[in-house]
Amino acid sequence: MIAVIEQTSRIKAVRNVALAVTLTLIGVVSMAHQSFAQAQKQEQAQATSPVTTGVMVILTVKAGVTREQVMTVMPAEIRQTVQLYLSGKIREWYSRGDGRGVVLLLATSDVAEAETIMEGLPLAKQDLMDHEYIAVGPLLPLRLLMANP
Repeated sequence: MIAVIEQTSRIKAVRNVALAVTLTLIGVVSMAHQSFAQAQKQEQAQATSPVTTGVMVILTVKAGVTREQVMTVMPAEIRQTVQLYLSGKIREWYSRGDGRGVVLLLATSDVAEAETIMEGLPLAKQDLMDHEYIAVGPLLPLRLLMANP
């Protein structure tokens, strides 16, 4: 009788250990699945959210500003713009086709930094130009080509 009780106790102990191990494994798999799902969601969010690698600034002479007003400020504007280019802040620069201003591509990661740079230039200080800021970055649809099927 004592042998049967001892054997029954051992079976219950083994069953309890097996149950504990099973529950532990279920918990680990569940947590791993949640972590994997969260990692996938973060990856998808990064794939669809734009990364700003520069800011395009479109400068247009304000209405009512004369060419003479602009030309009096141009020597100082050119010197400071060249300095920004040489320091790596201006990546590219173009004349507008309509002759009313320029288009700059600034090497900044946000519009606020681009605004700070542009506000320091003489034409902006004289309030002769309108500025339009457009954050730019990698072409998002290209990420679809890189996604796992």
